[in-house]
Amino acid sequence: MTGAAIGEHEIAAFQALHKRVGDAVETALRGKREVVDLVLVAMFAGGHVLLEDVPGTGKTTLARAVAGALGGLSRRVQFTPDLLPSDVTGTSVYDPKSGQVGFRPGPVFANVVLADEINRAAAKTQSALLEVMEERTVTVDGVAHAVPDPFLVVATQNPIDLDGTYRLPEAQLDRFMLRTSIGYPELVHELDVLRPGSGAGRIGTVPTVTNPHQVAECARRLATLHVADPILRYITELGTATRADDRLRLGASTRGLRALVRCVQVYAASHGRHFAVPSDVQRLCGPVLAHRLVLTREAQLAGATTTEVLAEITARVEVPRPTPQ
Repeated sequence: MTGAAIGEHEIAAFQALHKRVGDAVETALRGKREVVDLVLVAMFAGGHVLLEDVPGTGKTTLARAVAGALGGLSRRVQFTPDLLPSDVTGTSVYDPKSGQVGFRPGPVFANVVLADEINRAAAKTQSALLEVMEERTVTVDGVAHAVPDPFLVVATQNPIDLDGTYRLPEAQLDRFMLRTSIGYPELVHELDVLRPGSGAGRIGTVPTVTNPHQVAECARRLATLHVADPILRYITELGTATRADDRLRLGASTRGLRALVRCVQVYAASHGRHFAVPSDVQRLCGPVLAHRLVLTREAQLAGATTTEVLAEITARVEVPRPTPQ
């Protein structure tokens, strides 16, 4: 990214936009603002989100509400074992009227794509998303077709019912900028959802408060937000610590650390700052890195999770301190 660094008035404008979008999404998904904000961080950072939770917690509602607030084009793909890669990306078809073979775009040609229950599709179909999630193009018959900008994939999977599912490979997981879960609502919010006449879950009532062009422009400008060298070293040291931990067979990749930097930039701006601080890194470290780590067999048998291991690593890596002037 080139050009002047983002200014304070742009930060203020983005903070207001971020709040408007979050408020719009909350009209359909009540009491989950932290999760909504995480999804918006990924959207403005140009990444993709994996929502992992049990059925009935609002995963699909969240994805569709974000699409509604954003405007633009949104599509939903229900992943099943018999879904083919061409059903997702598109394919070449013969037009008998013109006698020509043309490209018919698949549902990934949208600003927001909901990949529902992604782990129910075979590995071949899951892999069809790899290119488009990373390169933002679909190549068919040697021709690359660009997807719209911005492009956000929100995938869901149920971690409990694993019958008939295919585990996402590490390469696929690494394409997701962050992973999070929604969880059950607190009592006051669940009562609000249950109350007759409640607007919770009504996607049609989510107001459109921005447009794809504005989001894409914000994402480009936010990439220029200043991240000081001590913060970058802190992120590097966290990554190095994951690679050296005996409980992990696979530590954080460079791609993962770059994703953390991008998320930190957006998160700082959403809080009205034109610079990042260590607490931004600590807040986002788990959602951005935990799903990219792989435990050793011994750690798995001991009942450890990557989230717990990463939390311990974050707690012991020295936090950068302000330098005296």
